[in-house]
Amino acid sequence: MSSSVFNHPFLSGLLGDEELETYFSAESDIEAMLRFESALALGLMDSGFVGEDSAKSAVEKIRKFKPDIEALKKATARDGVVVPELVRQLKAACGDDAAAIHFGATSQDVIDTSLIIRLRSCVEILETRLNSINGVFQNLMEAHGDKTLMGRTRMQAALPVTIADRLSNWRMPLQTHLIRLDEIKPRLLLGQFGGAVGTLDKLDGNVAIIKEHLTCELGLEFGDANWHTRRDALAEFANWLSMVSGSIGKIGKDIVLMNQNEIAEIELAGTGGSSAMPHKQNPVKAETLVSLATFNATQISAMHHALVHEQERSGAAWTLEWMILPQMVIVTGNSLSTLTKLLTSIERLGK
Repeated sequence: MSSSVFNHPFLSGLLGDEELETYFSAESDIEAMLRFESALALGLMDSGFVGEDSAKSAVEKIRKFKPDIEALKKATARDGVVVPELVRQLKAACGDDAAAIHFGATSQDVIDTSLIIRLRSCVEILETRLNSINGVFQNLMEAHGDKTLMGRTRMQAALPVTIADRLSNWRMPLQTHLIRLDEIKPRLLLGQFGGAVGTLDKLDGNVAIIKEHLTCELGLEFGDANWHTRRDALAEFANWLSMVSGSIGKIGKDIVLMNQNEIAEIELAGTGGSSAMPHKQNPVKAETLVSLATFNATQISAMHHALVHEQERSGAAWTLEWMILPQMVIVTGNSLSTLTKLLTSIERLGK
């Protein structure tokens, strides 16, 4: 059993996304954190803080390192973050090479960079799904676009429209979201490296060398300044997630209404059944899109609360992000997958 519907044993079949879920597992998070520590060790080597043999030995030991998860859990309850205990275990595993571990960095550098490494993969998946939906719309246009529907304003009959008119209104926002994503990515996909209070004072003018190595090893840009307390890029991404699921939710709501027996403007394959009424053909996928859109919309307020990071680091606002953002990514991924399944299940459009 699970307290989350997104990885629940059976509710996840409706609401989860197994492909995206893997990027928010403890294993994926720790793997990305260790990648940061390895890249930092090599950067410390290039900038002369540790010797070459020690740094390369540390990287090899990091590669073989297996953390004590139960100890990480207990320490996180005490420290509020996993990194102090993770670093303690790493240094113990590295022995004489421990000087190459975590020097100049802080917990937030490790955790935030891990998040961005994983979000980069999630963004690629979401972008691919968005692009693929365009082809589904094109197929529907070719098969049904010339037919007519009754246009409805304020849920009452207005004037006739073509199916192509309605499909275009469904498709165009999703194409715009792809443009928005291209604009957001340079602000979102930045690694974090600021040290204890964002000044990197310990590194004696070697910051550029180390950041260059982090960029080379991790494939992420590291900006001139840290973003420890500047969380607007994450809030902007959350807004984008909600806009995508919201645009898809509009499609779901339209299909639910078109599927009413009295209107019967659409026929779907693979509809849901009822335990009490065998004749029912419930538009479950379309309904799910409405629920997912509503869920993401309610999370935006929390992500905007998480913008309020006090002074040089927040515990409370930062923790709130961990609770909200992964769920929003999962919801948006499910929305895209479910929309594709829904659109490809259409057997008839129009009367």
